[in-house]
Amino acid sequence: MVNFTPPSPRCPPHLGPRAPSPQQIPPQPRGGAPAPPSPPTRPGGPRPRTLSTPSRARRPMRRANARVELREQTLAPPTPAPKMVAQRQRSSSCRSRRHLAGALGLLAAAALALLLLQPRSPPLSYGVIIDAGSTGSRVHVIAYRAGALPRLDWTGTASLKATPGLSSFAADPHSAGLSIAPLVEFARRRVPRDSWVDTEVRLMATAGLRLLDAVAADAVLESCREVLRESRFRFQDEWATVISGAEEGIYAWVAANYALGTLGGGNQDTTGIIELGGASIQVTFVTKEPMPPEFSHILTFGDITYNLYSHSFLHLGQNVAYESLHDLLSTKGLKSMATHLIHQATYRDPCTPRGFSRMAGSVKLPVSVLESKAEYRPFAHAVGNFSECRSAVRTLLQKGQEECTYHDCRLGAAFVPDMEGKFIATENFYHTSKFFGLRSKSFLSDLMLAGEQFCHGDWSNIKKKYRSFNEGELLLFCFSSAYIVALLHDTLKVPMDHKSIDVTNQIGGVPVDWALGAFIVQKTPNRTEYSDPSVSYLNNYDSSGLAPLIFIAMVVFTVFSILKWRRPRLKTIYDMEKGRYIITRVNR
Repeated sequence: MVNFTPPSPRCPPHLGPRAPSPQQIPPQPRGGAPAPPSPPTRPGGPRPRTLSTPSRARRPMRRANARVELREQTLAPPTPAPKMVAQRQRSSSCRSRRHLAGALGLLAAAALALLLLQPRSPPLSYGVIIDAGSTGSRVHVIAYRAGALPRLDWTGTASLKATPGLSSFAADPHSAGLSIAPLVEFARRRVPRDSWVDTEVRLMATAGLRLLDAVAADAVLESCREVLRESRFRFQDEWATVISGAEEGIYAWVAANYALGTLGGGNQDTTGIIELGGASIQVTFVTKEPMPPEFSHILTFGDITYNLYSHSFLHLGQNVAYESLHDLLSTKGLKSMATHLIHQATYRDPCTPRGFSRMAGSVKLPVSVLESKAEYRPFAHAVGNFSECRSAVRTLLQKGQEECTYHDCRLGAAFVPDMEGKFIATENFYHTSKFFGLRSKSFLSDLMLAGEQFCHGDWSNIKKKYRSFNEGELLLFCFSSAYIVALLHDTLKVPMDHKSIDVTNQIGGVPVDWALGAFIVQKTPNRTEYSDPSVSYLNNYDSSGLAPLIFIAMVVFTVFSILKWRRPRLKTIYDMEKGRYIITRVNR
């Protein structure tokens, strides 16, 4: 009887060669004759027919097959049921998704907290300051945002200078207002039109107008007020004024310490400032030394009170001192020649390089020297001697010490305490140092060497070397080098190797300009306006500083969670065919 065997189901892989099933053993004919070959299977056709084997031939194979299955069960490691594995994988995947969703939720909450806690930035405002100096007027357009200290926006800040200074219009006051009209127009172009009505414009005159008599100075200021009233900026007549030398020094000190970030800090952290202008010198610094009341100035920022020494030395600026020195030298020469009534005298000029000659300005001699008020035009004989020039400058700086009413007068008849701590030297200190290419630190000893070489040079060679400078500028550098050494070392007792004086006009891109300091003082709220400064500090700083920290922490946590979730999950499987364990990745 012929039986058909149905197709067997697919079986898992087995260890070793697969044992044949009983149905696959071909029948053996009786008598030992070989069985006829099976007909070939037609592609796509039915499976071939096979004859069933006797039961006695099937038994030994069944036993062999049982032995194989027993061996397989012994070697294979126990595995969980397929349903349990799927459930575990689904549970792990759900936990990962919940973990990721929670991390993203925390990140969103941190971003929302950052938006809520971040203080709203105040709108951009503007201020205009006109610095009316002795050699020219400069307008400063300052963009800022209000706060405990105004925060400057340098993208909207600009300046422009016009010459000459307002003091040159003493004989024609009407032209003084016309001279600042281009500066006002420059400010109008820099400030948005809708901000004009809220933008204050102030004019502050310094040593140039301080040298004029009160009537002439007021006439010049009134001419400027007429222009400022028509500027369409906010303006009041008292905002155009002449400031004192002490105010100028204090404003410069504020600007320097604002740029250094020490304004509002301890007294010992501040830096003093020395300005060498064209008509005056300002010296301002914090000191613990007792001072006469006219030199002591109290300045308060926040909870810190500064006891400042500030004084302006009029007539000792570089340009005025240069003229004063030549008047002093020429007067000495004229006095020696007065008995002979020689109308052309020559005096020795050690502060000008050899080879230069010019006729000095007219000098009116006092009646005690000559019998008549004659005008003489003496000639300066340039000898170019640094040491002699320094000695002459020292005499000029000590002029008036006989009138000193204090226990110590280092500069003229004025009191100056010991200069301790760090200092910044600006304006002509910086210009002279830059001309000679000196370092900002320990520049006094280097300046003396550079000045000696320059003063002893020949004027024709100097002009060839410095062709980009005009003669008026070059003439001052021999004098300025000797003047700075005599001022700082010989008069104010600053050591030649002093390393705490930094010669600069900018700090971190912020100009050390007294006009900037005046603006900061005007825009800084008074201490009495805050009932509790600590609350203001927290509201303005702590919340805005805490929110970014929280946000950063949440970002780090989220990134860590995502990386953990993306980390591959592994599963160990025993390969029955190869007889070893295999580590495979499990899809989430």
